[in-house]
Amino acid sequence: MERPVARVAVDLPLANLDRPFDYLVPAELDEAAQPGVRVKMRFAGQLRDGFLLERTEPGERDKLAPLHKVISPEPVLRSGVAELIRATADHYAGSFADVIRTAVPPRHAATEKAEPPDYPAPHLEPVAPHCLTSYPAGDRFLAELATGRPRAAWTVLPAARPEGDWALGFVEAAAATLSGGRGALLIVPEARSLERLEAACRQRFGKGSYAVLAADAGPAQRYRNFLAASRGAVQLVIGTRAAIFAPVDRLGLIAVWDDGSDTYAEPHAPYWHAREVAAMRAHQASCALLLAAHSRTAEVAQLLERGWLAPLELSPSATRRLAPAVRAAGAMPSREPEWVRLPQQAFQAVRAGLAAGPVLVQVPRAGYAPYLACQNCRTPARCPNCGQGLIQEAGAAPSCRWCGPLLKAWRCPECGDQRLRRPVAGVARTAEEFGKAFPGTTVIQASADHRVTEVGSKSVLVLATPGAAPPARDGYAAAILLDAEQMLARPDLRAGEESLRRWLAVTALVRPAEDGGTVVIVAEPGLREVQGLIRLDPAGFAATELAERRAAGFPPAQKLVAIEGSTATLTEVLTALALGSEVVVAGPFAIPGSPDSTDGRVTLRCQPPRAADLLVRLREVLSVRAAKKQDPVRVRVDPIVVG
Repeated sequence: MERPVARVAVDLPLANLDRPFDYLVPAELDEAAQPGVRVKMRFAGQLRDGFLLERTEPGERDKLAPLHKVISPEPVLRSGVAELIRATADHYAGSFADVIRTAVPPRHAATEKAEPPDYPAPHLEPVAPHCLTSYPAGDRFLAELATGRPRAAWTVLPAARPEGDWALGFVEAAAATLSGGRGALLIVPEARSLERLEAACRQRFGKGSYAVLAADAGPAQRYRNFLAASRGAVQLVIGTRAAIFAPVDRLGLIAVWDDGSDTYAEPHAPYWHAREVAAMRAHQASCALLLAAHSRTAEVAQLLERGWLAPLELSPSATRRLAPAVRAAGAMPSREPEWVRLPQQAFQAVRAGLAAGPVLVQVPRAGYAPYLACQNCRTPARCPNCGQGLIQEAGAAPSCRWCGPLLKAWRCPECGDQRLRRPVAGVARTAEEFGKAFPGTTVIQASADHRVTEVGSKSVLVLATPGAAPPARDGYAAAILLDAEQMLARPDLRAGEESLRRWLAVTALVRPAEDGGTVVIVAEPGLREVQGLIRLDPAGFAATELAERRAAGFPPAQKLVAIEGSTATLTEVLTALALGSEVVVAGPFAIPGSPDSTDGRVTLRCQPPRAADLLVRLREVLSVRAAKKQDPVRVRVDPIVVG
């Protein structure tokens, strides 16, 4: 028997067991026990599931336990995907078993044994209209996709016109890649975007010529589509976060839409982010990468700064010419009653917009309001150390999620007051206000709990929470970004970046200025984020944001590792790590808002060149603790959201 030893990844998430184990392949399993199949083996006296990674020659050990069973002869784990899973686990200080659970869907035996459906070849004939070719360097990017590996950051025009149709641009890029005989992988953050992308793929390539991988699909459908990619029946895969690991033949392109969305952050250990995994996979597979969004994250700005990505964008003058007109209506004076939230300029924009079509009003949802502000002048309360928003539990002192409780009483930098308040706004109350202000106008509410798919061309008012705004058939005549400063004041490292992302997403639903499209943001016009919107300059905002993160010592300029557990456990971990002066340590401190007083957090920051050594050392400490069955800790590397 050739290569009689099977190297197996056992389904055990323990840090001390996060490595392949060797098993002997019995003669009767020789044919079925091929790399990538699911197997069963005995481990520590119990039968465990695992994946066969490779077949090798015998090593130093004379006696090996035999494989117990090949669960299925279907090779569902390709070597390239296995390498990506290993790299992801190492990058986020996690385990192979934790990552593979999201990368490879559970087996559905009936689907696996059933006759596979027919998957027609995609239609690749050129069609109109065009999107990417409207951008400088767009033609060159498409030409290089057939044989090369271009990497670009595409800043999509925020306007309801073909140049702003990211889904059209994605299918153009996929068509160019497929024409060169290579596969394409298109990733979106949530179901609404997936529906839009699938509609574009169906129109461009034909129904059934691609596979869709989404978490909300049923077990049978998800596994059937996964097998279509794994067996090479399709070369185009579209999907949400976990689809980034899809086994695509001859992968030539990875395209990610709206990389700033927090839905790309895996909510379970090891908390990987799809954008980072996409970049790692593009490097490993030597394929093209397209990161597209109306906005720009600090992470993408850093990759552009290093020259790893090339910009794909319109000139500022062209952007302003093709996009809606954007202006700011300063926030109402802080002494005004809470219900007075619509300045005269915004009121006039709504009235003028309703004369031409539907009008969209974005209202911060409840999750955007739990911030602290000065009771007297309404100035947001921020941490004096890092500048992030503060939070406060009942009876406790104000705290920072990154630096812990304040060492001295907070005082407003504007008026000197020490009293704090929590401003609150809601979409239901706002709908009532607008109903009174514009009698006879239909008011539609849209939120995560009340989804609206589309509105027509009639004059209606649509009040939506961020991310829930439905598209209008011919674009909105006007949009109002209400209570914008509440979004900016959230106690979140990415509050400004996220706010601009949401605002540009709304702007993209509005008609161009030449057709009367107008966007009014209710906020002080001098704020950096508001200026980024008015100028339609997400690139300039991202460059400044990156510089500020670099000065403050936050990702992506520095590597940040958050470790959580009991205070005693965190102290033990820090002692075992024996960190040098090049790593900045904050904590341990109690997690703000945690119901358990024993829950604590420590944050570690270091320069990127030191990050690999820090993570290796951390994994070693976690492995020792797991072997000794000591209390576990939770580790998050460059977390997108810290609760």
